[in-house]
Amino acid sequence: MSFFGFGQSVEVEILLNDAESRKRAEHKTEDGKKEKYFLFYDGETVSGKVSLALKNPNKRLEHQGIKIEFIGQIELYYDRGNHHEFVSLVKDLARPGEITQSQAFDFEFTHVEKPYESYTGQNVKLRYFLRATISRRLNDVVKEMDIVVHTLSTYPELNSSIKMEVGIEDCLHIEFEYNKSKYHLKDVIVGKIYFLLVRIKIKHMEIDMIKRETTGTGPNVYHENDTVAKYEIMDGAPVRGESIPIRLFLAGYELTPTMRDINKKFSVRYYLNLVLIDEEERRYFKQQEVVLWRKGDIVRKSMSHQAAIASQRFEGTTSLGDVRTPSQLSDNNCRQ
Repeated sequence: MSFFGFGQSVEVEILLNDAESRKRAEHKTEDGKKEKYFLFYDGETVSGKVSLALKNPNKRLEHQGIKIEFIGQIELYYDRGNHHEFVSLVKDLARPGEITQSQAFDFEFTHVEKPYESYTGQNVKLRYFLRATISRRLNDVVKEMDIVVHTLSTYPELNSSIKMEVGIEDCLHIEFEYNKSKYHLKDVIVGKIYFLLVRIKIKHMEIDMIKRETTGTGPNVYHENDTVAKYEIMDGAPVRGESIPIRLFLAGYELTPTMRDINKKFSVRYYLNLVLIDEEERRYFKQQEVVLWRKGDIVRKSMSHQAAIASQRFEGTTSLGDVRTPSQLSDNNCRQ
């Protein structure tokens, strides 16, 4: 739009040097849609050019300087006026002067630190983007280009199984065990549930994967729970001594790595929620936190072998091992 003859008389475009070969990754936008963006990792160089094309070749463009920025920021939806920047790099491309013809400016941000994974949640957004700015007296010309960052981890050295005994006195007593406490995003959760005492009429049993997003601090803390996966374990009444296997494939669900206290602004945690429903529609449940991580392309063979052995242990028919942590199921009341 032109105002007193002044309008955006130049087209600005940001082009990456390795655009043809660089991988793209799908990422959810604020409106829930999925779009593809160029994918980067921590420590990678971000380089390219800012292309300026004059809309009217016969006119000059006066400016007070041209720059490009690489920015990582967190935006809390309840505080949209404030953007919390944790990465901010600037390169000056041109001093104040005139642009008389279309031209391009090279830029390079070397070995850029990108400490956190890109994330779009219900109350918070963490984004990385390039922003080119032509400074002008009346109105700056600004062009932004978002990228996506994934954080990679290696196979955890310590990844013990989760063993728990849960129950309601004289009514229900079960043991459950998951083969690991830390899973990569394409992993399989393998486990078993063993019924030691059943005096309530259970008609349905499932495991839910719950994502809990926590934003803010102090009195301004917001929690959002989202059930991202459901796995029906059983439909019908179990009997004493029965053992039920669990295999939940994570690859088919939209998951992110576990994020703990990101820049002291938000956290994303995942919980396995064991749910039992009786014939009177009463719900009994037990939650257990698990850690999710993103696996790199190269994983040490020895660690992969250990993971395979751990998985095979749960494919037999033996009963569960030692129970370490007794606790109680959440319940209204149990009637015999």
